[in-house]
Amino acid sequence: MGRPGSDEFRAIYAKHYNAVLRYAWRRVGADAAPDVAAEVFTVVWRRLDQVPTNMVLPWLYGVARKVVSSHVRGTERTEHLAGQWDGQAAVSRDVADQVTVRHEVRRAWLSLGESDREVLALIGWEGLNVREAARVAGCTAATFSVRLHRARSRLRHALSRAEATTTPSLKTVNLEDTQCA
Repeated sequence: MGRPGSDEFRAIYAKHYNAVLRYAWRRVGADAAPDVAAEVFTVVWRRLDQVPTNMVLPWLYGVARKVVSSHVRGTERTEHLAGQWDGQAAVSRDVADQVTVRHEVRRAWLSLGESDREVLALIGWEGLNVREAARVAGCTAATFSVRLHRARSRLRHALSRAEATTTPSLKTVNLEDTQCA
């Protein structure tokens, strides 16, 4: 005896898995398609009560479209970060310099208030745009933009204080590289 709806899920999966897999394959390629299809059916499992019985496949394609979009954004973000890493690795080959810079950046980061760190993390680490980050923060995009500007200014100031006390250059840290649109 399974979870209520598990027979319905099995029927949807058996009937539409290949169509969803082909849809994903055409958009993200053979390597990522099974992961995208699995994510689509994870959504189906969680939202089984929301699946329209007379339009299952179009609904699945709608979910797949969002999952593909998320996957592509994640892949682009990974490639962007890998490109940044390659560029930064060429700047300084001395491990001691890298450790010193990392330490100073961490110290500057920790000197910020929790709200500034959250604003910067939503944009820089989570890869959200201003509108998405504003929604997470529970404010308007305009308010969030102001908070982001102020947080970047405070971090820039903290980094310039740190740079004055260290020999390696912290100029390799570019605050404007974070996406903001």
